[in-house]
Amino acid sequence: MAIFLIRHGETPLNAAGVVQTPDTPLSERGLAQAEALGRRLATEGVTAILSSDLRRAVMTAEKLQAACGAPVTFDASLQERNFGDVRGQPYSALGADILSPTYEPPGGESWAAFRTRVETAWTRMIEAHAATSGHLAVVTHGLVCHVLAERHLVLDADTPNRPWHNASLTVVEDAPPWTVRVLNCTRHLDQP
Repeated sequence: MAIFLIRHGETPLNAAGVVQTPDTPLSERGLAQAEALGRRLATEGVTAILSSDLRRAVMTAEKLQAACGAPVTFDASLQERNFGDVRGQPYSALGADILSPTYEPPGGESWAAFRTRVETAWTRMIEAHAATSGHLAVVTHGLVCHVLAERHLVLDADTPNRPWHNASLTVVEDAPPWTVRVLNCTRHLDQP
């Protein structure tokens, strides 16, 4: 069965262009996005959900659980990169591209430490996938999706690996070489 890789729904800080804090909830729009994603996946055979434990991902996973009836397991290794002292600040005021692999956030997680943590998340995802009788939904964050795609997933050579849209769905084949069948899809957000 497939792995459904999902970025959480929109938050007020996403909309405002502010670096996320750990406790940022979904906005009303983000809740509607998560519900739309739940409707899309309700009959797709999701039997387990693995999610980041940050609030925006938890809220997205709860909407999926309500739609699919699958149990949720929370895993801190799926958290977004810890941007330390710049969390809560507008991107426009930072004077640096904090999404660059060379950026080292003061008081935060280095790129190397983040990538190591995402490797742990990948291992846990594969273990959860192997233990699931149906599809595994994984709710996480944009940079986690980026690193997973960069290191483990097979994308079309002409496909950009960023940005990852809020409440997007990426469908990954169920075995190595982990080919991406659907990438960063948000068509469910256009449905009534």
